[in-house]
Amino acid sequence: MFAPVARPEVLALRSSKIREVANAAWGRADVLTFWFGESDRPTPEFIRDAAARALAAGRTYYTHNLGTAELRAGLSAYLTELHGRAIGEGRIAVTNSGVNGLMLAAQAIISPGDRVVVVTPVWPNVMEIPRILSADVEGVSLEAAQGKWRLDLDRLMAALKPGTRALFLNSPNNPTGWTLPAHDRAAILARCRELGIWLVADDVYERLTFGPESTAPSFLELAGEGERVIGVNSFSKAWRMTGWRLGWMVLPPALMEPMGVLLEYNTSCAPDFVQTAAATALAEGEPHVAELRAELAAARDQVLGALRAMPGVEAPEPDGGMYAFFRIAGCTDSVALAKQLIEEAQVGLAPGLAFGEQGKGWLRWCFAHRPEKNAAGLKRLAAFLGR
Repeated sequence: MFAPVARPEVLALRSSKIREVANAAWGRADVLTFWFGESDRPTPEFIRDAAARALAAGRTYYTHNLGTAELRAGLSAYLTELHGRAIGEGRIAVTNSGVNGLMLAAQAIISPGDRVVVVTPVWPNVMEIPRILSADVEGVSLEAAQGKWRLDLDRLMAALKPGTRALFLNSPNNPTGWTLPAHDRAAILARCRELGIWLVADDVYERLTFGPESTAPSFLELAGEGERVIGVNSFSKAWRMTGWRLGWMVLPPALMEPMGVLLEYNTSCAPDFVQTAAATALAEGEPHVAELRAELAAARDQVLGALRAMPGVEAPEPDGGMYAFFRIAGCTDSVALAKQLIEEAQVGLAPGLAFGEQGKGWLRWCFAHRPEKNAAGLKRLAAFLGR
């Protein structure tokens, strides 16, 4: 009799260390939680109202695999204006979340045994998705230096060697907030062009930047439409729509028909009423995105300033996103420390090990919260370190 077990690639997956820590305190009202990457404010009312109207109108049926015409047209207009380059709706596929987009992109281009390079530390899903598909994954780590996160471009170029199938790059980065400098894009794209490497850009945090620009540097601004570049994005962060589970991809035209088939065999389509709400978010949401960026910039200053004032804490400055990635002198086991913080300080943080070996000893604080909640958590952490 054969044992009912999953295939080896699935059994080898790392369980989420974020969930492991969160589950240790699930339901505890005394713990201030900063471990998940989402705002503590609900989706703006005008987006919720649009979904309610769509539901009341009976928008509950299947849609086109690639998304509704309304949403794809809205995304085309939004992306074209944002990046200053025409991105037609014929290159856009709507997905059931950003992570679904990452999985679909991987399914479209990765075969068992392929070599995949990922810039790390990174959200664990980005590392594990290629592994689910039996790819070999190599990380190129960011480095903390002079109070910032930096990418050693020479190391990345060396890793992008002949035979590499794909590069996955998340910028602004979760968990560090590192953002790819605009002047590095051309060199990376040229290397991928030279060797035929697919470039999968996880752009979920592209609107959450702290500089004067309203968006992070994007490969979509440089790459031709027929190149091996896939942009993956989501409504979750910039529009506070984490629970809605809706995202999109920008693809080369040759990938659109196969992607429609992949969507059919994965989720068929995204819900109509959710897509209607997303179209409204695009059409009316820019003031709310700007408001969120201002809130996050203030929260970054609040949290980074307080962390850096604590003894033994190293907290490099993030250029974007919604996280402070920091470490405490002497800490080597971030999972144990995160659990200790729950019990002794009633503060819930994500352990750095969740984002790969490069995050060992680090902690992630999501600061997309009201100032008073961040302040209370910082006070508890300072008291814990004082003990």
